[in-house]
Amino acid sequence: MPREIDVEEVQRLVRERDALVLEVLPAREFEEEEEHLPGANIPLKELTEQAVADLDRARPAIVYCWDDV
Repeated sequence: MPREIDVEEVQRLVRERDALVLEVLPAREFEEEEEHLPGANIPLKELTEQAVADLDRARPAIVYCWDDV
């Protein structure tokens, strides 16, 4: 079930449960940004069942997108 989490929870999930971290910026924005987690990008419009078929469903998934709000 999707829910919002804070930085500490992200760090804990990555450390303790080997969580997947996925950035869903649009491809153009991803290319314009300078800092990324390696291999973390799946553009939101490309976030399909097929795009995530090879992900390990036993691991938690953390999906994030830059937001200036």
